[in-house]
Amino acid sequence: MLVILASCKRYIDYNPHDAFLVTALDYLQSESDYRTMEVSVYTPLQWLNQVVPIGDIASDNSVAGGESASDVLDLQQIDDYTLTPVNGTLTQIWQYAYEGVNRANYLVQYKDKNPAGNTINFAGKDAMYGEVYFLRAYYYFTLVKMFGDVPLFVDKRLDFSNSGTLKRSPKADVYLQIESDLNSAIGVLPTVQLQQGRITKYAAQALLGKVFLYQNKYDSAATVLQSVINANAFALVNNFASIFLKSGENGPESVFEIQYTNTSPYYQWSNVLQGQGNYSVQQCGVRNLKATSPLMPYAPGWSTNLPTQNLNNAYENGDQRKAATCFDIEAYVAANPTWGITYQVAPYKNTGLYNQKYLPRIGETSGQPELNYLNNFRTIRYADVLLMAAEALNKSTSPNDALARQYLNMVRRRAFQVSDASHDVTASGPALYNAILNERRLELAMEGERFFDLVRTGQAATVLGPKFVVGKNEVFPIPQQEILVSGLTQNPGY
Repeated sequence: MLVILASCKRYIDYNPHDAFLVTALDYLQSESDYRTMEVSVYTPLQWLNQVVPIGDIASDNSVAGGESASDVLDLQQIDDYTLTPVNGTLTQIWQYAYEGVNRANYLVQYKDKNPAGNTINFAGKDAMYGEVYFLRAYYYFTLVKMFGDVPLFVDKRLDFSNSGTLKRSPKADVYLQIESDLNSAIGVLPTVQLQQGRITKYAAQALLGKVFLYQNKYDSAATVLQSVINANAFALVNNFASIFLKSGENGPESVFEIQYTNTSPYYQWSNVLQGQGNYSVQQCGVRNLKATSPLMPYAPGWSTNLPTQNLNNAYENGDQRKAATCFDIEAYVAANPTWGITYQVAPYKNTGLYNQKYLPRIGETSGQPELNYLNNFRTIRYADVLLMAAEALNKSTSPNDALARQYLNMVRRRAFQVSDASHDVTASGPALYNAILNERRLELAMEGERFFDLVRTGQAATVLGPKFVVGKNEVFPIPQQEILVSGLTQNPGY
């Protein structure tokens, strides 16, 4: 397998179909081998990018959109709650997450001795393994929040001979393993990495805090999230929209970003997610968008993952996040009448709005343009850490609403670009809790958090209405091929 760590935006450059063809005895013979394989553990992060649009499409934040009712059918089924175990996008998420687990396990299996039985020691090995533990935790977290109980294995890389031998583990056990991996990572990771995109101690702490919140372990969440805040390593940038520009990548608010690049020669239509570009950027662009003026910055897309008017209307007047999240194409054309802008109205489920945070821009792709956008996913931002900490403090055994309000209002003051208390929340108790959850919607809209927040806080049925079936739709179906090949049990209702 050819793996090359060639730039700060490039996790891995190889043909994924050639993975693991090298025999075990030939590999992991040197520090270079270990570090090259460690880079490959990052790669499936890029392939999981459909988790982000699903997190909004399955909620009240966006609709699938597209060319017709049969376009992006997997996402239409998720949007309409008509999904079945035969859903290609969900199957890919399952496969790619377990590919990440497998790669992490391979390195963990040979941490102390390589396949030939030799010990390969080198400076920074423990810190490198901190990254591996974080990545395995992230893959399992993706699986458990998507599918609930999932097969759990950590001692080795599985192969075809293991098919049918694993059973689904209770999600509580999976969470315990995630916590263990993240604590192991926190113990050895540096606070700063020389290469952008690599995992830091703060990223591991922030993810652990999120994992605690998903289990309602509020005291533990408050402690670990406050440690990130108290480090004074991050700051809210004044201009919210700038976070999502190319110049805003890996900025002062970035705790963890999934890196993408447009420089890789590898992309293919037969598997659009396994290149190094961010495929979901193309999805959310305005269909057939063109302009005669060179001043127009936006490139065309496929009108998928369209923000709803419900989300648009949820923003208060003066909140800069509204325009930075919901792109109103009609208003944009009206504001630039001399640019000669033309476009095709979204043919299906048109809302008039597009995802501004990840709207495709001219010059940010190359090669096969639809598949090769360079835009990073801002996976954990400092604002998210502040709001998670506020939630945990409000719900702790001994609530600290004053500090919770402080963190919440830091986010709100940035949103309204004020330094005074004119937009501060003053509530306490349950009212403050609801204000925090509402702020999470507004701050993190179109970043893939909304559906999972609604589920974990028990609000999904109330917010999403009768289409959401309690006891079923909290998780997605186990892919049918896993049922057939591995003999796994299916989630209720599917």
